[in-house]
Amino acid sequence: MGFNDGLGFQSSYYLATAQPAESFGSLTGDVDADLVVVGGGCTGLSAALHAAERGLSAVLLEGGRLGWGASGRNGGQMIPGLRKGAAGLVRAFGRERARALFDLSLSARELVLGIIERHAIACDLKLTGHLAAAMKASDLRWMEAEAQCLTSVMDYRHVDLLDALAAREIVRADYHGGLMDRQGGHLHPLNYTIGLARAASGAGVRIYENSPATRLERNGGVRVTTPLGAVRARLCVLAGDALMTGLAPRLDARIMPVANYLVATQPLADPSALIPSDAAISDSRFVVNYYRLSADGRLIFGGGERYTRSSPADIARFVRPHMEAVFPTIAGIPITHAWGGLVSITTTRMPHAGSDGPVFFAHGYSGMGVLLSTLAGKLLARAMTGEAAGLDLFAAIEPPAFPGGVRLRGPLHVLGMLWYALRDRL
Repeated sequence: MGFNDGLGFQSSYYLATAQPAESFGSLTGDVDADLVVVGGGCTGLSAALHAAERGLSAVLLEGGRLGWGASGRNGGQMIPGLRKGAAGLVRAFGRERARALFDLSLSARELVLGIIERHAIACDLKLTGHLAAAMKASDLRWMEAEAQCLTSVMDYRHVDLLDALAAREIVRADYHGGLMDRQGGHLHPLNYTIGLARAASGAGVRIYENSPATRLERNGGVRVTTPLGAVRARLCVLAGDALMTGLAPRLDARIMPVANYLVATQPLADPSALIPSDAAISDSRFVVNYYRLSADGRLIFGGGERYTRSSPADIARFVRPHMEAVFPTIAGIPITHAWGGLVSITTTRMPHAGSDGPVFFAHGYSGMGVLLSTLAGKLLARAMTGEAAGLDLFAAIEPPAFPGGVRLRGPLHVLGMLWYALRDRL
């Protein structure tokens, strides 16, 4: 797993405001365990924590520091459900399976809230809702159909279809309306990840940082090699998401790393002048703008994407036009932090999770990982200890590989994404 992604984590607002975190040493020598987890984000930490609570001895290997990937860099938006909406789920899978997938995804919210409460994780939690804002008047048609499907098929009664005036009470920006999910919210993702790591360590998980997995061998069980040691185990979890390359080419071909960039402004004189509801906001563009307020009154704004691992020379300058297009009143405001990160998407925008013999995996949350990653980790742990029902729901809808495999997925995907980005601009 390579972690030299060049995406500018050093200026992250989350890193600057992180809770004190224990530093874990590198793996040296050989160790044995029931389970070896590769990846120290929320998927891997949740899998290790829940496996340990079920009686398995677990070792977790992280190539950099815990939370170094998307778990510690994302927008912090807690959005219930899946990237494919309720109506899309019904069209793709039928009412019965769609309802089962939707209900399973909703359990992620309660799981995360339960972990935060049980382990007293200080992560600036705000349950203030999430608004999917309509960029075009025509967006309200599919939003109305989505709201009806959520209510009638999913029995989910926490959403409201808003017109432009009502949406402006949520956020002071020019939208045609939107879909407000009152169960949404936001948190400080790195502090949540640090708290999850503390819980896993307290449950007996042996954690090693700066220990990238360089080789995975199967020999009845598994053997995962690092530069200075190795772990022998009966079972393995691959939880490297967009940063995992080379260990399982078949898995790599089913996800596409996409770079996202965020900025944090200086504290605002009147944060409620922008987002009086303190909700998390994302818009209906294909290349999504997403934003929220921090606990100390800054605007955290994500906008723009790149389809290579190289970051813009000036991330703040790259994101600023997107931010100021939404909020012209803060044009020129100082940006104090700017950072980037990789998320993984799938061709279907549904998670890719399942198992291959003793190797279990989950990734491809397609922008919904704040909640889904913790759930996926729990499902992996349950499946490894004989309760496969939840994981099997996702495994049964495995997304196809990207055309061209790992070598050509990037160029072909870029062409498609550029087309949709052009449609946004037009």
